[in-house]
Order: sequence, then C-alpha cells, then structure tokens
Amino acid sequence: MPNKTNSDQVLLFDGVCNLCNATVQYVIRNDRQKVISFASLQSNFGLQVLSENKFDTTSLKTVVYLKNGKVFSKSAAFILLMRDLGGWHKLMLVFWIIPKFLRDAVYDLIAKNRYAVFGKRDECYVPTPELLERFIQD
Repeated sequence: MPNKTNSDQVLLFDGVCNLCNATVQYVIRNDRQKVISFASLQSNFGLQVLSENKFDTTSLKTVVYLKNGKVFSKSAAFILLMRDLGGWHKLMLVFWIIPKFLRDAVYDLIAKNRYAVFGKRDECYVPTPELLERFIQD
C-alpha cells in the first residue's frame, strides 16, 4: 500500500458520486478524533491501492476502507467505518450477522443505481483548506 499518509485509517471513495461525497461529509462531521483520512478512488493513490489489491480500476463501484494495513470493501468497509466513528454508529455491527453475500448484494444494488438516484458531479470533491490535511494528495 502506498505510504502517503500517517493515518492508519483511509476511506477511498468515488469522488464524483454525490452519495459518496455525502458519506465523506458525514464521516468528517462525526469523526471526533479526526483519525480517518480520505482519498478519491480516481486519485493516483486510490488507483494504486485498487490495483495492488486486484480491484477493477475501470469500474469504481465500491468504497474501500484501509485500516491498519488491511483492505475492506463494500458492506464490510461501511460497517467497519461506522464502528470506528464510535457512539451509536457501533450499532451497525449488528449487520455482521447477515451473510456477506447478502450484505454485498444490497450494497451492489445501491452502488449500481447511485448516480441515477443521487446524481453525479462533473469533478471530484475538493476539500476546503481546513480539511485539506485529512485528504491524501498525489
């Protein structure tokens, strides 16, 4: 994994997806410890992580969560991300009881329709100067 951040927790997201950008904004507001860093899947860092972990780099339909050198995607990434936000978000752990293939099927359905339902940006999200330090620049 590329070493471009001091963070042990990095959320890779689709930078042009409105749902993904809303998720990033939510995590920023609720990550009280400010330990989660961010990078778009379209960035050099994101593409390198995807490639090294044998993800399809032409179809950016998954969120990827890097934690302590491990790579999680789809529903596992989302559940672990919510757990790491702490507080009531830990209740999301209840979804571990649902078999992965079912959780990921729901995730894939949402991912497939996210542009149609939530829209798409012309460009990747650009963080404000105050948030820039939490975004991996390449």
